[in-house]
Amino acid sequence: MKNYTRVLTIAGSDSGGGAGIQADLKTFAALGCYGMSVITALTAQNTTAVTGIMPVPPAFIAEQMKAVLSDIGTDAVKIGMLHSPEVIVQVAKTLVEFGVTTIVLDPVMVAKSGDKLLQDEAIDALKTYLLPIASVITPNLPEASVLLSRSVETFADMHQAAVDLAKLCSGAILVKGGHLTTAESTDLLYVSASESHLFPTVRIQTANSHGTGCTLSSAIACGLAKGFTVFEAVSEAKTYLIGALQAGAIYKLGHGHGPVHHFYTYWS
Repeated sequence: MKNYTRVLTIAGSDSGGGAGIQADLKTFAALGCYGMSVITALTAQNTTAVTGIMPVPPAFIAEQMKAVLSDIGTDAVKIGMLHSPEVIVQVAKTLVEFGVTTIVLDPVMVAKSGDKLLQDEAIDALKTYLLPIASVITPNLPEASVLLSRSVETFADMHQAAVDLAKLCSGAILVKGGHLTTAESTDLLYVSASESHLFPTVRIQTANSHGTGCTLSSAIACGLAKGFTVFEAVSEAKTYLIGALQAGAIYKLGHGHGPVHHFYTYWS
């Protein structure tokens, strides 16, 4: 019997389908992985705004995790929206309990629409409980700024931010440069003091960028689940995301930030 490559997402649900659990599962499927989900919150969301958030109780989040991990197991976990300290502690505790060691953490704090998705008091819990066990963390510049309590705005800031974030976690740091005010959007992967990589990308002019962070972190989790090195996983994930952005740019969906095209290699 053949085995699936299994990837579990622990994140919020996006009713508009462009980000969150929905984007994660689409990415897993597009990249040949078997996707499973633990929903941490329901959001009433579309391309323009998040109009409501209904949190899932921490105990039931743990129950979902235990149901999946005790039976199916997983080759990698992607973590997205965790809205409260209690949820963060519960998720970290359960991952440790089941010995999950391949973890991609996307420190989701604000939606593309600008709506806050993470309580302020949850920042310390994220740094204390999840950063130390993550294999890769994928902050953008505003998220890196919050995690370090200082402004991270320039390319020069990015490298020092990665060095300082490495002191808080045992894994690699991918600082995403989408918020840079430069012609290219350059991401910085910091693996160790002796290994770092740059991923310069020409900016794709599109309003359809909802869910890019979810999609990238999910694609990285797929690569790690398949046994890729961190560099290989990030490189393959970047290639996939660029293709999804380019393919999605020609579509119109909703009145705000539309989604990327997750299945561009299968249909157009």
